[in-house]
Amino acid sequence: MPESQLHSQFSTLYGEHNTWLRTWLFRRLGCREVAADLAQDTFVRVLSKSLSARIEQPRAFLSTIAHGLFVNLLRRRQLEARYLEALAQLPEACAPSAQERWQLLEALQALDALLDGLPAKVRSAFLMCQLEGLSHEQIAASLGVSKSSVRQYIARALLHCMTHAPQMGPA
Repeated sequence: MPESQLHSQFSTLYGEHNTWLRTWLFRRLGCREVAADLAQDTFVRVLSKSLSARIEQPRAFLSTIAHGLFVNLLRRRQLEARYLEALAQLPEACAPSAQERWQLLEALQALDALLDGLPAKVRSAFLMCQLEGLSHEQIAASLGVSKSSVRQYIARALLHCMTHAPQMGPA
């Protein structure tokens, strides 16, 4: 499809559905500004997908993309809230600086994104082992599985991290 036709198709999609999408997101979020941001992010994703075919059901297409962004936002907020709760438990002398908190939160969000897509028990076993320092026996009891399953879960998560983590170049 020629670039001018893609531009026209995108402009039409945006013009006809932007208000509807912002309203759809606002009903779920209760905040117009965040809804507008997520709607904009949705259209950026659409634009990056290079529309090569006519979209038969634009609202279903847009709401699917927006829903994924919405879920990611909620997960980020939940992760941030748990992190802030954990920080509040630290003695003031041990509390990290604002910059360290931001860096730690970024690292937690990157880890969360990296583990996305793994089954819940695999993610949980890995996080309990790595972040909480629980033994395989404790994790098995918590998840209601065998120690052998815990070992398999952790190995699967480690392999996933090794194969899906962004490659870091030399410093």
